[in-house]
Amino acid sequence: MPEIYQNYLEDSGLTDKTRLKQMKAVTTFLRKLHIYLEKMELNLVDLSIDQVDAFLAEVNAPYALSTRRLLRSYLRGFLSYLYHQRCVLRRDLAPLVVGPPEFGQSKPPCFLRPEEIKRLFKSVQLSTAREIRTYAMLHLAYTLGLRPREISLITLDDIDFTQRCLSLKQRKANNPTILPLSEQTLKAIVTYIIGARPSSYQRALFLNIKRPYKPIASTTICLELSRLMKKAGLDATAYWLRHTYAQNILENGGSIFEVKEMLGHNHIESSKKYLHIHITMMREVLFNETL
Repeated sequence: MPEIYQNYLEDSGLTDKTRLKQMKAVTTFLRKLHIYLEKMELNLVDLSIDQVDAFLAEVNAPYALSTRRLLRSYLRGFLSYLYHQRCVLRRDLAPLVVGPPEFGQSKPPCFLRPEEIKRLFKSVQLSTAREIRTYAMLHLAYTLGLRPREISLITLDDIDFTQRCLSLKQRKANNPTILPLSEQTLKAIVTYIIGARPSSYQRALFLNIKRPYKPIASTTICLELSRLMKKAGLDATAYWLRHTYAQNILENGGSIFEVKEMLGHNHIESSKKYLHIHITMMREVLFNETL
């Protein structure tokens, strides 16, 4: 491939060993782009959105929707680099690389009903450090709708105990925000810090139960919450708590735009899928009906 492709990989930090798998995937994608442009006798400087769409239609044909979204993100990153950092393109094509609306085609998010939430919290025991830790995780997932990864990245410095709020600096869509902490959630966190968190120089909130006391991975949070669900007799996962949080916002009169902000979505389309679980709100938004 031409040098500009390799420069992009280096400048974006994808050549870091910790991101080797992603680098290989992006490299393979860019190689396909280069081959396509050569075949069509096109230069990067002359690229138009029509040509970009034609390339995506060809390269995405054999893939599932989730993979297509990923490949579009690879292309947006490269096009943004060409325009903003290399001044190769005449206009920024990255924002124009979008897929068809998919929220109407996707499966409705799964959520827990009020009686199931009661059963879930009732099943929690606080007799061990592990159970106390899981209880704090449960509160963060249910009362704030946090992803397991977002929970794993929380540090002690992110929590303002005086103002009762949590600063989320690293979110999936790069939308940092400050969220209020309910009294029960704050108590669960304090109980964990005082009674179950190992003494460590680490600033991460949640640490391994056994030595070495390192920050836990998001997979551990998923496993712990799924284990708690199973104990409560629920066939559910950690993400059901996030979906339940979105449902609660709508049930309490919140708008789909509030769901977008609170869940940290980049696009409203990502939030609209939650209308599937709130039929009244869906009809009001889509058909302008008042029931």
